[in-house]
Order: sequence, then structure tokens, then C-alpha cells
Amino acid sequence: MSLRESNLSQLKSKIFDVLVVGGGINGSVAAAALSAKGSKVALVEKKDFASYTSQESSNLAWGGIKYMESYEFGLVWNLCASRNRLIRSFPSQVKEIRFFTTLPKKFRKPRLLVFLGSCLYWVMGRFFTKPPRLLSKRQIRKEEPIVKIDNTQGGLEYSDSYLVDNDARFVFKFVRKAMDYGCAATNYTKVQNSEYSDEDKLWHILVKDLIHNQEFVVKARSIVNATGPFVDQLNQYSHIETQHQHLFSKGVHLIVRKLSQVRHVLTFFASDGRMFFVIPMGPRSCIGTTDTRVSDLPPRVTEEDRNFILENINERLNLEQALTSDDIIAERCGVRPLVVKKKGGDQDDGDWLNLSRKHVIEVDRDRRHVSIFGGKLTDCINIGEELVDIMIDMNIDVPQAKTMWYGEPDEAVWREFQKQARLIGLDGLTSVSSSEPLSVRLWRRYGMRALELLEDIRQDIRMADLVIEEAEYIRAELHYAAKSEMITKLEDFLRRRSKIALVVSHDTIKSAPGLREACRILFEDQADERYREYFF
Repeated sequence: MSLRESNLSQLKSKIFDVLVVGGGINGSVAAAALSAKGSKVALVEKKDFASYTSQESSNLAWGGIKYMESYEFGLVWNLCASRNRLIRSFPSQVKEIRFFTTLPKKFRKPRLLVFLGSCLYWVMGRFFTKPPRLLSKRQIRKEEPIVKIDNTQGGLEYSDSYLVDNDARFVFKFVRKAMDYGCAATNYTKVQNSEYSDEDKLWHILVKDLIHNQEFVVKARSIVNATGPFVDQLNQYSHIETQHQHLFSKGVHLIVRKLSQVRHVLTFFASDGRMFFVIPMGPRSCIGTTDTRVSDLPPRVTEEDRNFILENINERLNLEQALTSDDIIAERCGVRPLVVKKKGGDQDDGDWLNLSRKHVIEVDRDRRHVSIFGGKLTDCINIGEELVDIMIDMNIDVPQAKTMWYGEPDEAVWREFQKQARLIGLDGLTSVSSSEPLSVRLWRRYGMRALELLEDIRQDIRMADLVIEEAEYIRAELHYAAKSEMITKLEDFLRRRSKIALVVSHDTIKSAPGLREACRILFEDQADERYREYFF
């Protein structure tokens, strides 16, 4: 029985303390925190885990420097603390990175004032990162000649952090952590309806397994609505009234060839006044983002979005050839759920561009229902811990409340992994396009479970062979993914468990010699069906 089938069986037969609806960053940390602390947890996601907002971010974990301008110092203080904790807790996955910022002439703030603001940001970040630097035009030309300086007044450099891999994989690690502690998590499982029974004090949730087209009822003592942009919609199904609701902003990024050889984030201010980035993404660069108010979901990339990003970047970089739509390898289009208070039936949106990504958690204690509004990757650990406190307050069983639920294995496990990797000569078994040792990459992707991959390689040296060469995935990883990562469709692997579809063009993936073998490993007798489903 596959992992997904086993978890579906549990959903049908058990009564859970908590049902988490939504497998994005908010839902995944909720499930991980509560499962690790001993609660009986189920997690259902109507598509794949991290398949909506949580796969479309900038891959940045930042302290919210933009909120300094609107004087939201309390939010910045908290976000900086959250960023620091992510870096400390996930040292191989979340790393400090420098933001190399250029300011245009006649900018709305003097350069020295912006620099002083970055110094205050560093102070509010508890001096955890490298200090900021003021940059003259001459320094910019010397250190990053790709940046145009004619219409600039110089700039500055400061630190935040980024995800070395992709956001969706980071989210899935929390889902995997939750399953390690007994959580019954399933993707492609949609909530159809939910009703609270005063008779048995349970939620009865009608769900549909979209793969097998079957409906069944899940019973739980409490519900966490962590559906991101769809929180309001799901609350209507459950007859839950809240004081808050969402507005939506569309953010678009384009993935192109690597534009800078220096590993830092190029930061500008776009023509609409927003911060605009060139972010390292392995062998590529990610450029954007846009900020467009939308009401219809899902958001789509328009020609106007592409032109906005391409025009802004071409105006700011010295490129041998201007970027065009032909240079786009992949696109990311996400919706930001922005929290506003309801006001007399109308939404109170205030200053649109200055709405922050804060989160708000509303609780209906009588029916033990929790709604999570807003939020972002940087603040994910706080959300998990807040939910634990809420469940305890609602008398939901949390028997091991002090158990640590996040972070990488300790240094002793890492040293043992490195020792075992050296014993089998892991880094000499295959060549990769990056300079990063294979052992480091496996540890970052799988943590303690990377020891399982070493054992597979020890038993069969062919397990260390690259199957999809440009994507740098070895055979052992694919076997592990098939067994342990609930990959139901080919897109789940190419777009979310890995970032292959972000850094390798669609045509190149399709013609990759090892792709058919990868499909056979992942899907066995459904390999051809899943291949056709993705490409045709």
C-alpha cells in the first residue's frame, strides 16, 4: 500500500484531534507542530502540497525592510526575529544573502536617509547579519558592472536571507515532518462541506479523493482553516463568521538565464515604486516582482506583466542583448492574501501598496474552529507555535507540549552523515554542474533521511548515477521520492519536490534521456499515463 493510500485509510477510520485544511506553509507548520507535540492530526490539500501561494514566492525569508517606510516597526521587529530563527534552525536551507541595492536619482528619500534606515533595520535584526554598507556609484560599477549607474545616486548593501532550494520543497519538509509523527496527510483531497455536531461535539467533514473520485467523511474535534486565499470561501461552507477577510495582490516573477555571477540579490525600485529583484536561483536568475490588485483566482501572467518586468530589468542592467519573452525559461505567478478588517460589509483596504503580509488568527472557541489569515514563509514558526497555544486553550489534547518540532538534526548527526558519505566516496561517484558537493546537496534536501540514501548507494553503486542530468537528481533520490514524498503527478516532482521545472525549459525536460526512467521509478505501471498527463 502506498503512503497516500495508507493515509487515506486513516482518514476514513479515525477520529482526529485536529483536521488541518490546506497544505501550504500555514497548514504544513500547523500539522507539523501539533503532530510533533502528540496531537492526532489530519491534513488535507485539494491539490498538491504547496501548490498555490506557497510555490510562487520570491524564495526570500526577509525581515520586512519595506515596512520600515510605513513605520510598522513592531512588525519588522517580529519578522527579523523570525528570520533569524529560520537561519539558526535551518542552516543548510536558509542562508544569509546580501542585497545589493541601487537608488535612482530623485528617489523619494535621500540616499543617506535610506542607508540610515538600513542601519536601523540591522539594529532591529539584533545585529544578527552583516552590517549594511553605503555604496557610491564608483563602488557599484566596480563590484557589479552589470548594473547601470548613469541615472542613479549610488546605493547600499544590507542582508536578509533566502531559500537555497525552492519554497515548495521547504513547505513539504514540514508535511513530511508531520507524517513522521503520525499525521494522516493527503494531497488531491478536497473538502466538500463541513458541519459541527452539538450532539457528539465533532466536526463532520465531507471530503473527496480527487484521484479515485470517492467521497467520505472525516471526523475531528477541531478544524484549522489554513487554505490561504480560500479561507473566506471555506468559512462560508462551515458557517463561520470572522472579523477579517482577504484582499489579493498578484506577484509575477520570470526565470531567465543567470544574469550575475555574484551570489547576491540585485535590488532596485521599479517604475511603480516597489522593490524589484534579481534573485539567484541555482543556474538561473529570478526577476520580479509585480504588485497588481486582483479579485479572480487563480491569477494569470499577462503580457502586461511580462513587459513590465522585462522593461524594468532592461532599463537597469547592462546586458549584451536585452531580455525578451524568448529568454523566459519559466514563470511564477502567485497571489498574496492580504488581511483587512471587515467594515460594514465593505472591505477596508487603506493604502493598497502598503498593506503588509502580517497574519491574523481568528478562533471560534465554541465550535473549536481556527482561521488563519495572511502570513508568509518568514513567520511560519510563529504560526505553528501560536496554533499549539490555541489548541491547548480549547482543551484539545497536546500531550507533549514542550517537544521541539522544527529545525535540522543536530551537529552530531551531520558529522555522522559526512563520515558515512566519505566512506563510500560519495562525492567522487558522479559529476555535477555545480561546485557543491553531492553530500551537501543530499543533506540539505533530506536531512536525517539522507542516511537512507547512503545505504541504498552502499548496496548498489548505480543508485548514485544521475538520472536527470541537468536537474542533478540521482537514482537513489527518485526511489526515495517514490516511497516517501507522496508524488501523485509528474508536476508534483518537477515543480514542487524539486525545482526542475523552474530552471530547465519545458522542451529540455521533455527530451531528457532519463525522464522516462524517472517516471517508471516514480509511478511504476502508471508511468506513461503520468508522462502524457504532464506533456500533452
